[in-house]
Amino acid sequence: MDDQKQLKGHLSAFITIFVWATTFISTKVLLKDFFPIEIMFFRLVLAYIVLFIASPHFIKYNNLEEEGMFLVAGLCGVTLYFLFQNIALSYTLASNVSVLISISPFFTALLSQFFLKEENFQGNFFFGFAVSIIGIFLIGFNGNFILKLNPLGDILAISCALVWSVYSILLKRISSFQYSTIQLTRKIFFYGLLLLIPILSLFDFRLDFSRFTSIPNLLNILFLGIGASALCFVTWSYAVSVLGAVKTSVYIYLIPIITIIFSAIILHEKITCVALLGVLLILFGLYLSERKVKAKVT
Repeated sequence: MDDQKQLKGHLSAFITIFVWATTFISTKVLLKDFFPIEIMFFRLVLAYIVLFIASPHFIKYNNLEEEGMFLVAGLCGVTLYFLFQNIALSYTLASNVSVLISISPFFTALLSQFFLKEENFQGNFFFGFAVSIIGIFLIGFNGNFILKLNPLGDILAISCALVWSVYSILLKRISSFQYSTIQLTRKIFFYGLLLLIPILSLFDFRLDFSRFTSIPNLLNILFLGIGASALCFVTWSYAVSVLGAVKTSVYIYLIPIITIIFSAIILHEKITCVALLGVLLILFGLYLSERKVKAKVT
C-alpha cells in the first residue's frame, strides 16, 4: 500500500508540473488582451468556484496558529506567486520565467532544514547551487544583451521561486491537519483571493467580460482556472502530503524543459545557445544539490 501511495504521489507531482509548465504559454497569450492582475483574478475566482462545487463544506476555525498558516499560505502560494509570475511574463520570455522559477527547490530545501528538519546538507548541495547560479547568470546575460529584455522580469521570476518555497513548507505542515486536500486547497485560495482584493485598486483592473467572447481567451482562462489552478493545486497538495516538500519540489526541474519546447512551438520564441547552456547548468546544479538530499528524505 505504501508503494502504491508513493507511486500516486509521484504521478500527481509529474502531472501537475507538466500542466504548470504550459501555463506560461497560456498566460503569455492572454496578456495580449488582459493585464496581469486581471488574468490572476479571473483565474483564481474560477478555481475557487470549481473547488467549492467539488467540496462545499467549510473548514471550521480551530485556533489562531492554524488560521495563520492558511493565511500566509494564501499570501505566498496564491497572491504573491501569481502576481509576481504574471507581471514577470509581461517583461521577459516565458522560457526565462520557467527556468528561473526552477530554482525553487533550493529555497525549499534550505527552509525545510530550519522549519521541517527534513534534511542534512553536505558539500553537494552548495556545489550544485553554485553551478545553478552560473546558469542563472547566463540566462540573465542572454536576456539583457542578446534579446534586450528588461531584467525586472527575471527578478520577479526569482521572487516567485522564493514565495513558492515558503508555500511548500507551509503546505507540508497544513497537510498534517487531517482535512481533505480539496478543502485545505480551497481555504488557501480563499485567503489568496481575499488578500488580492485590496491590490486590485492599485492596477488598471477591468471586469469587461466581453473579452471572453474570443475563443482563445475563453479556452486559456478555463485551462488556467480549472486545470492549472483548481485541479493542479489539489494534486500538488496531495503529492506534498505523500512525498514531502523537498522531494516533490524536485519535479520543478522539468518545468524549463517542457516550457521551452512549448514556447518554441507555440510562441515561436528563439532560444539561443547561451540560454540553452544556462538551462543545462541550472538543471545539472539542481541534480547535484538534490542527489544527497533525496537519499535522506523519508
